[in-house]
Amino acid sequence: MPDTLRQAIRDVVDFPKPGIIFKDITPILSDAKLLRRSVELLVDTVSEHQIDKVAGIDARGFIFGAPAAIALNAGFVPIRKQGKLPWETHSLSYTLEYGTNTIEVHKDAIKPGEKVLLIDDLLATGGTAAAAIELLRTLGAETVCASFLVELSFLEGRSKLALDNVQSIITF
Repeated sequence: MPDTLRQAIRDVVDFPKPGIIFKDITPILSDAKLLRRSVELLVDTVSEHQIDKVAGIDARGFIFGAPAAIALNAGFVPIRKQGKLPWETHSLSYTLEYGTNTIEVHKDAIKPGEKVLLIDDLLATGGTAAAAIELLRTLGAETVCASFLVELSFLEGRSKLALDNVQSIITF
């Protein structure tokens, strides 16, 4: 099935800027079987662990994270872009492949010691995921695994994650 998922991903040249080849996952999202299988494969990355919360990174991490949380009988925690959460937050600024950004999480989203699966659609340079892991640590979470549908391994983002368990379903 990962080969079927890989074949469904289309390349969009020069998006969001010249020289970038964007890996577009929307064909997977529009196919119920591929979407379901994507979530199942992401959930399988933590099959040996009891997970308390699934954290999804804004915005495509929400698409995969919420159904993964349901499948794992866990809560869902949104990690959002700055200014999008309505309650008290922890925030962290970081550098990403196209500039800088700030993400936030509610201060009460995770209790100290809770086991968390971090999910996003793509691991590129690792800036966003590294910031998310740091935010989760600020809350006292134990990030058991960071799982991604797609990894652009040539960008070496995995090396920026202070985490032993990093999983990707599809690697380019």
